[in-house]
Amino acid sequence: MGCYKYLCFFPLLIAPFNPTNKHKPWIETEYQGIVMENDNTVLLNPPLFALDKDAPLHYAGEICGFRVHNGPTGSSSVQFEAVVLDRSTGEGLVRSKEPLDCESQREHSFTIQAYDCGEGPDGANSKKSHKATVHVRVNDVNEFSPVFVERRYEASVPEGRLFDRIVRVEALDADCSPQYSQICFYDIITPSVPFVIDNDGNIKNTEPLDSKRQRVHTFWVTAFDCGKNRAQADAQVVVTVKPSCKPGWIGWSKRVEYTPGSGSIPLFPSLHLETCEETVWNIQATVELQTGHIGKGCDRDSYSDRSVRRLCGAVRGEVDLLPPPSPAANWTSALPTLPSSDSSLVFSFNGSTHVAVVPDSVAAAVSGDHFTLQLWMRRGGINTQPPTNQARGNHREEETIVCSTVKNDDSFSHYSLSVHGCRLSLFYWPDVSAARPVKFLWKLEQVCDSEWHHLSLSVQFPSVTLYVDGVTFDPALIHDNGVIPNPAPRQRLVIGACWGNDWLNQRQAKTASPIEIPNHTYSHTHINGVTVRPGSVEPHSVVECLYACREGLDFGDLETLGSGMKVHVNPSQSVLVLEGDDIESFNRAVQQVTYRNSLRFATPGVRPLKLTTSLRCFNEESCLTLRQLEGYLVVLQPDAPQISLSGVGPHLARPAPEFEGPRGVPLFPELRIVCSLSHAVNTAAQGMEGGGEPAKTLMSDAVAHTLDGCEVQPLGEELNPEREELLVDMDALRERGLEIINTTAYIAITGAESISVYEDVLRSVRYRLAKGSARFERRFRLSCSEMNGRYTSNELTLEVNFLHSLDSLYHPSHLLASQQQFLHPSHHSGELSGHTLPNPHRNSVVPGAATVIIMVCVGFLVVMVIMGVFRIRSIHRRGEGARGGSKEDSGQWDDSALTIIVNPMESYESRMGISADTEGEGEEDEEVVESPDNANDDQRIIIKKEGRDGNPRRY
Repeated sequence: MGCYKYLCFFPLLIAPFNPTNKHKPWIETEYQGIVMENDNTVLLNPPLFALDKDAPLHYAGEICGFRVHNGPTGSSSVQFEAVVLDRSTGEGLVRSKEPLDCESQREHSFTIQAYDCGEGPDGANSKKSHKATVHVRVNDVNEFSPVFVERRYEASVPEGRLFDRIVRVEALDADCSPQYSQICFYDIITPSVPFVIDNDGNIKNTEPLDSKRQRVHTFWVTAFDCGKNRAQADAQVVVTVKPSCKPGWIGWSKRVEYTPGSGSIPLFPSLHLETCEETVWNIQATVELQTGHIGKGCDRDSYSDRSVRRLCGAVRGEVDLLPPPSPAANWTSALPTLPSSDSSLVFSFNGSTHVAVVPDSVAAAVSGDHFTLQLWMRRGGINTQPPTNQARGNHREEETIVCSTVKNDDSFSHYSLSVHGCRLSLFYWPDVSAARPVKFLWKLEQVCDSEWHHLSLSVQFPSVTLYVDGVTFDPALIHDNGVIPNPAPRQRLVIGACWGNDWLNQRQAKTASPIEIPNHTYSHTHINGVTVRPGSVEPHSVVECLYACREGLDFGDLETLGSGMKVHVNPSQSVLVLEGDDIESFNRAVQQVTYRNSLRFATPGVRPLKLTTSLRCFNEESCLTLRQLEGYLVVLQPDAPQISLSGVGPHLARPAPEFEGPRGVPLFPELRIVCSLSHAVNTAAQGMEGGGEPAKTLMSDAVAHTLDGCEVQPLGEELNPEREELLVDMDALRERGLEIINTTAYIAITGAESISVYEDVLRSVRYRLAKGSARFERRFRLSCSEMNGRYTSNELTLEVNFLHSLDSLYHPSHLLASQQQFLHPSHHSGELSGHTLPNPHRNSVVPGAATVIIMVCVGFLVVMVIMGVFRIRSIHRRGEGARGGSKEDSGQWDDSALTIIVNPMESYESRMGISADTEGEGEEDEEVVESPDNANDDQRIIIKKEGRDGNPRRY
């Protein structure tokens, strides 16, 4: 058993004495080498040494050789080889098999591998090292001289001018290194010439050239490389001096007039370019028309934003987040506004205290992940100052335009539209409790150019489309996982800032103003027309229409555009670019540039006009430079439309009970609206035959028109909401997309619509009174307007008269007593159908003329009463004489019923005058107190008034 153990360990004891090759050679992983051009020895860094841990064993610890493998290109290894200088130390040498040429290949890469001598002289069981990369750079030798690209250079320049560059010569060097391949300087070897040349080969004149003194200048130039090798052959330069010529545009008219209704007119009908025989190969002209008369965008002075959306066919249902301040929309009342050329309000956000918090009732109407957000925005450049409450040295944060958290069924989503520098970003969080937030980013010059721009953001998550001035921009998508404040877990919509939990809690507690909140961002912008429409996104055609212009630049006939010509017009039609390569074709194209205005009633005023020209020549050194031309387009005053309102009043008389009905009384049932244009026509042809001027007269033609607002206003005191009101068919308004503002001072109906629609709506306006609230009169004024109030109609005034009835009385004495009761309100209540007469003690002075008229009227009334009484007695006597007469005979009494019509709305002074003058007469009439017992019960006193100061009229 013990012997068995010795036998088992015997192999382990004798193993170290076996001379086997256990280790592989080792070399560096990378070598850098340099070899001189036309040489073959490569200097390596670090030097080439192969090590083997089997050293100093014979064979196993020695290096027998190096093997070169192909480089990345597969060809470098053929040109190099590696040899062993010392087998015991492993020192090696890399060399090229033939001299290298730097110009054909400057750098070489390949790999090498070392292998030892194995276990014996035959190299059995030889081991190889890993592969090491060798980079060899071939050092250049200055063996080539510069060579000019052209042997002869020619240029033509006009006389009398100094040029920065007339012509540029160029020489090349075939050496591969920067030291020997670069041209260090050029030199003019011809003496006494008025030209100099710089180190880049640019030649310019040192004095103005005169074609009369010397028409052609010829001289020679040479070049030197940085190794001081001179060019093999010098180059000749020929400069031709041209006689004086004034290049530029000929036929430019600084003032262009446009008559509204002319359609399109050419701006430059006789303009052409003079190049003074300069050969050009590219011409580019930019025509700019500035519509600075318009506050924002184009064509905004004709209609409001809401009217434009309606005319463009936008889907209804948008919610105005920045409406004009009113009792129903008071969240914008604290915001400062700026003047605007259109009827809309421009709100200013200063980045500190100006924040609009939209009420929850409005915010709830714009929830959902499908919506379209639109606004007009003008923001200053990147130099906008940060808020005063921002600490110095802090990074300026994003400025928020709109920030909203909306409720979607059982979850909340959050989005915010912000600007940062010249970047616009939409931060969207589809589900604040689960999903990851996403940021859509756009880099836009329009964000910080201090100009008005229309932004339309259509969100149909995960798809987001941005339109800026009607042009689509694609976003960069960023999954933002940084530090993000959690949005408020409730419905909230803010314009001009965003919030964190601290701000929300303090706002709810009403303990802090926005300037005191440290964790929010503010906006430094001017904003107008912020609307959100939930649901499907806005079509592209509608967005383009919202920004489209009805005036701008255009090109007359594209079919006449010559070959090689290009025309480009920007979306706002304020910039037109022409590009071509032929002067004749370019001149014809410039004359086709037109100004187009499709507005029937164009906005008069001045539109600045600019023409900028850029030329590119075969000889760039002598190419022409044209100055910018400036002019202006004058749009003349258009023929103003006459908007005529008719078919109403001036009086509307109805019994008072009709006004107290549930629907009231229509004020303008037969209203007619007509829009016409006046123009001059010849009416006397004989004047022309006689050689004189033809007679002219103005005639009006009816035109199709669109109104944008009408207003019904009570004159005098405002409506008393407890006693009277104006009713409008709200269903008809909503169906037609019109808006209404109904207050006690006026009713305003707005929205771009046809005349027929406004006629139907205004005919449905009704005036209703509460029971017992009838007055004697009420006056209303109706007016309409078009194009943001630029054109207004006539003011139609309607006086509403309420017809009151007194109960019939049986005896004439009672009739006179009731008349006297009305004429003496100081002794009686004076109430008539719910109205109270004025205080009799206010003024008892009656003018003399009024007194005479009243006395005449009262006297006439007394005579009529006496005649009536006399007739009653006569009939009564005939009735006693013919007793037993037929009922038909007694029916004649009804036809002779006494009806007296008086005016109860005359002034109290008139009534007092009547009472004073007729007091005695009333006493005389007491003797006719008796009246037949069968007096007609239908006798009434009907009261009517034609005007506030008018005399009583009897019917």
